[in-house]
Amino acid sequence: MAMSKIKVGDTVRVIAGKEKGREGKVLRYDHKSERVVVEGVHMITKHTKQNAKNPNGGILRTEGSIHASNVMYLYKGEPVRIGFSVRDGKKVRVAKTAAGPVVIG
Repeated sequence: MAMSKIKVGDTVRVIAGKEKGREGKVLRYDHKSERVVVEGVHMITKHTKQNAKNPNGGILRTEGSIHASNVMYLYKGEPVRIGFSVRDGKKVRVAKTAAGPVVIG
């Protein structure tokens, strides 16, 4: 399995689908299905039964997942590609900007 270019906590922009143009923070990343959950994007409705955690049950609105290929990392407010580079013997993520690659967290 390859190393993921998008990580939990990254700010991303949706580049495809009905949510195109929306931005948010990555809350979860499912490596097996390559799907991400982005804060405030692709809101779905879930109907829940009563239980100890939710004593009233009812209808909940929560974020749904979208495929990781439909989001791009935001660097200084602009969507950029992500790559990898070896710096000081360590593999680091780099943002491929117009000015050249920049190391990101």
